Amino acid sequence: MNIIIVGCGKVGQTLIEQLNTNENNVTIVDLSEDKIKEIRKKYDVMDVVGNGATLNTLEEAGISKADLMIAVTNSDELNLLCCIIAKKAGNIQTIARVRSPEYRKDLQYLQEELDIALIINPEYEAAVEIERVLRFPSAIKIDTFAKGKIELLKFKVTEKSNLDDLMVKDISNRLHCNVLICMIQRGNEIYIPNGNSKIQNGDVLSIISSHEEAINFFKKVNLFTQRKKSAILIGGGEIAVYLAQILTSSGVAVKIIERNPKRCDQLVDLLPKCTIVQGDASDRQTLLEERIDQSDAIVCLTNIDEENIFLSLYAKNNNSKAKVVTKVTRIEFDDIVSKLELDSMVNPKYITAEIIVQFVRALRNSQGSNVERLYSLIKDKVEASEFLIKTESAITNRPLLQLKFKKNVLIAGILRDGKMIIPRGQDEIKLGDRVVVVSRIIGLHDITDLLL
Repeated sequence: MNIIIVGCGKVGQTLIEQLNTNENNVTIVDLSEDKIKEIRKKYDVMDVVGNGATLNTLEEAGISKADLMIAVTNSDELNLLCCIIAKKAGNIQTIARVRSPEYRKDLQYLQEELDIALIINPEYEAAVEIERVLRFPSAIKIDTFAKGKIELLKFKVTEKSNLDDLMVKDISNRLHCNVLICMIQRGNEIYIPNGNSKIQNGDVLSIISSHEEAINFFKKVNLFTQRKKSAILIGGGEIAVYLAQILTSSGVAVKIIERNPKRCDQLVDLLPKCTIVQGDASDRQTLLEERIDQSDAIVCLTNIDEENIFLSLYAKNNNSKAKVVTKVTRIEFDDIVSKLELDSMVNPKYITAEIIVQFVRALRNSQGSNVERLYSLIKDKVEASEFLIKTESAITNRPLLQLKFKKNVLIAGILRDGKMIIPRGQDEIKLGDRVVVVSRIIGLHDITDLLL
């Protein structure tokens, strides 16, 4: 697939990293020659220095032969204009990042009228992900497959759970839970487990289940906590606005602490159901006065990563029962931040890139792939993919135990006729099924690629 990426900021660079594969030819466009030079040192891509909203620049980038153009510059209007010109010049699929809340209600209209394949709002998507983990506080991260009918939940095994030294094969019989452990992360080691794998305190597990079975499982292992009824949001940016709107609509009492007086005035008008506090959250006295020790959830959303991390650690120290969520935007330090004792981290730029990569994989369906949805569980190491079985093949209509799978591959879930199946050896994959696969093979395109 020939892909043009306009804008080489953090999102653009993440897209380059994930889309620059043997199956894709990537051309990058940016006004900054310095950014282009830096990317050229890391990746084998074509590049054009120029304005991606001009016909001349897009023609130089090969718009006539491109299959997809992705506009992720810092300007919403420029991204939309890039898509309009690209559609006229190349008649291709286009994707635009549009961040301003002013366009939020018009996104569907813009997408339809401008014939844009995908318009993505990073701040809104981040708010949706935060709300999801607040709804299920025991989880570090929640991803969904098969239109929400299958959930993939990541959580940490603690001493209060009864999972320590338990074999994976014993979970179903001992706990009477229909879940599947599909990944174990122990320090720097990552396992796709088999039945004889043992769980230890401190492990980070990923499980596949339905929502109802996940609740049952967390209750059985003493990790279930009720949905949060109150939340303090530190920082009053766009993510906070979207999140507050989502939370208040479901009955959560929301308080926002914002240091900028003018922004507070705006928040009062935007969020009449919320309590808006003008104050400096980096001042411990402010946090104590606003009863951070009594809130059910604390979400740190300032524009400074270091401040968010510091505030999250302080919040956890002063309120052990609260669910704490931390916004982090600097992708290059993910490996360091992930080692800190934080509950859940959200990276809007990475969420944006992940959604776009999912779309690109789905777009390739018309070219022979049947990947419907994709999540990176551990960057560059473990992926979870959803496959739609459109045709019969070597993998269908045979018991799974008779199939010879490649190493580090796990059939984690099957959705058939609206019902989820946790696959066992005698189960078969059939035409029309949606199948979730967890694998250390990065970049799967067809489910038959799982077989030896």
